[in-house]
Amino acid sequence: MRTHVWSVTEGDSPDSVEPLASIAQAGPAVSRFFPLKRLSGAVVRQAGAAIRKVGVVAGRSAIGLDIGTSGVRAAELSFGKSQVTLEKFGQVALPEGAVRDGEVVDPAAVGEAIKQLWTHTKFSGKKVVIGVANQKVIVRQVDLPWLPDSEMRSALGFQVQDLVPMPVEHAVLDFFTLEEFTNDNGGRMRRGMLVAASRDMVMNAVHAVQKAGLTAVSVDLSSFAVLRSLATQDALGMGAGVEALVDVGARVTNIVVHQGGAPRFIRILLMGGQDLTDAVSERMGVAGAQAEAMKQEIGLRTDVADGAVIASRVIEAAAVTFVDEVRGSLDYYEASTGSSRISRVVLTGGGARLTGLADRLQTATRAPVVAGNPMKSLALGRTGLSPEQIEFVQPLAVVPVGLALGAA
Repeated sequence: MRTHVWSVTEGDSPDSVEPLASIAQAGPAVSRFFPLKRLSGAVVRQAGAAIRKVGVVAGRSAIGLDIGTSGVRAAELSFGKSQVTLEKFGQVALPEGAVRDGEVVDPAAVGEAIKQLWTHTKFSGKKVVIGVANQKVIVRQVDLPWLPDSEMRSALGFQVQDLVPMPVEHAVLDFFTLEEFTNDNGGRMRRGMLVAASRDMVMNAVHAVQKAGLTAVSVDLSSFAVLRSLATQDALGMGAGVEALVDVGARVTNIVVHQGGAPRFIRILLMGGQDLTDAVSERMGVAGAQAEAMKQEIGLRTDVADGAVIASRVIEAAAVTFVDEVRGSLDYYEASTGSSRISRVVLTGGGARLTGLADRLQTATRAPVVAGNPMKSLALGRTGLSPEQIEFVQPLAVVPVGLALGAA
């Protein structure tokens, strides 16, 4: 099944978005939504590491732009015949409130930050892939009656209108087939991932990019970007163990369960590192910057000084809530699918830096927890970053690197 392709031109209202037949026909502002490469047939191998190798045109480059709650980050990749190179990476902090829980609420402020990012980092182009992940994005596995690809696209809104908590005429929809099967009545079915996103929310992100003088050539799901950056590819997505990817942002955490690069379960958790900082700030009566410093210094250690005991308990309580949410998501996946146990958890994102978090997750999930590195398969170009800076930004680069990989 092909990905939906959508066109939005400068100044258009959200209702003017029209599906098109091919990317070549698409307008200048947004070419496509949720681009996820796939194979036809029963098994998807599209979203994970396979994208690093399949369909890459040598000499091309792409820029992934991650609009997070606390900052904007971008990565520029170039694609050679045998390797992918990280050419540039940069980030700029956002004013508080410009993005709320992953959703752009002040396009002008976000656009100004993006403009500063481009000025400082000197990316080579102005075409970008952006990601979305917030409470106005729904991802769930559903079974739908089989239709040919061409008919599935036009019928999708009718088929899923009772499955999404928003009017389908106000949503951007897509469906990614994971497998085809025959039901008990002999009917041919498709099982796959349904993605629904508020059109207004998507357009706010697009408008922020436009205000920076850039063009959003596609809008992707941030969870898919995490998968591309971190997944270990298996030829058909079946022989590898089941792995959970947990990317912890400031307010949004992407949880992706996959097998060999094929997505099996996705949850966008509206909780992240900033929630722990807020808990310290409110309980201790200190400003946000001081609360963040206390959180990073104390972490989830058990050997804290007497003067830090109260703050430690606050961090502990907030972290327990977060870990329970992640564990609950993974338990739900295992219970609902009856699949083999999750073999390991890959932890990344700025919130993953909290001392002791990996150990807590390992205890809670009963699976080994390792740090994710989106750069392990990338060559390094003239990024202007020192080895120490590269190491520091690794957990922050997962989404922008994955977005750029999706443009290959």
